[in-house]
Amino acid sequence: MKKKSAAPEFKLTTTTIVLLVIAWAIIALLFFLLFSVPLPGKGHPGWYGIATYVLENTAFLGAGVLCLRNWRSPQIVSGRTVWLTIGLGLLSYFIGNLFLGYWEIGLHKSPDVSPGDFFFIATYIFLGWGMLLAVISRQLSLSPIQWVTVAGIFLVSIALAYFLVFLPAKAEASSTASEAPTETAAPAVSPSAEAGAASPSPTGSPFVTTPEVTPSPSAETTPETAPDAAAEAEVQAPEWAIAIENILSPLTDLFLLLYIIGDVFLVSIATMLLMAFWGGRFSLSWRFIAAAAFSLYIADLWFLYAVYNIPDYETGSLPEVFYIFSPCLFGIGAALEFSLSTRSRRGSRRRAA
Repeated sequence: MKKKSAAPEFKLTTTTIVLLVIAWAIIALLFFLLFSVPLPGKGHPGWYGIATYVLENTAFLGAGVLCLRNWRSPQIVSGRTVWLTIGLGLLSYFIGNLFLGYWEIGLHKSPDVSPGDFFFIATYIFLGWGMLLAVISRQLSLSPIQWVTVAGIFLVSIALAYFLVFLPAKAEASSTASEAPTETAAPAVSPSAEAGAASPSPTGSPFVTTPEVTPSPSAETTPETAPDAAAEAEVQAPEWAIAIENILSPLTDLFLLLYIIGDVFLVSIATMLLMAFWGGRFSLSWRFIAAAAFSLYIADLWFLYAVYNIPDYETGSLPEVFYIFSPCLFGIGAALEFSLSTRSRRGSRRRAA
């Protein structure tokens, strides 16, 4: 009588997984190249936003599952806790993206802070802790030149974040604060407003001085029947969503700072990963992990730059494809680590026999 195994084996081979992940990244790149630039005077269609979320969330979910597979394997060389934290980080991003997608596509709103941001911050915590555990497990001893390299990348990443994100954010905040008093004070000192108040128009506006002209029915209904998209979305959004946005809105600057700190930390740890796993059999998988961290940094830096420098920026531009490259690289690294760990342990048992 044959003895049944405790857990079923994973059916897909490592080669198949890697090829599927590469194919997914290529499909995402082609999709962004073909459709990321909207027609002049028009924004992205509704299906484009849905497709980008599907491409991104599928990649993060798949990569998270592959990392958790490593966590469940007792044969994994780099440590099960490392892959547990990395997997939780990827799944946290997946959950945060679900919240953000519901806010943008379901509610047609673009909040400064949404509930998904809490899960995005958790992503940096989990990924950073997992990568740091991997570096500690190697008992890394860097040379002075290597420490200088790490410090240089740390300072460069801080400088990029400051000049591309913090300075534009401060400039926008100061310009908004300076424009607010002038806009509210203008009607009080306007001579035309005083003249219009003496002869009010039939529509009730004190600024219109042509009461003799009878507007057409279409002219009367145009301002009321054609509200702008933002006002329409505000009306359609439920009260609880608006209340959540009002509660979280004061935390905008705090979340911006946390994103920058998280990105700088991931880039620094990724640099140390490259140095810790540069040689040896298991170096290839961790090179992919480091490249995934760099991809996430590039995507975040571009997004924050675009928000504060490009007027009326609409998400889904070409550089955001790095948000899909990042989980794809995490998934490839996890698959390679699983394959090398299982093959290494099998070979050692044969030699012992």
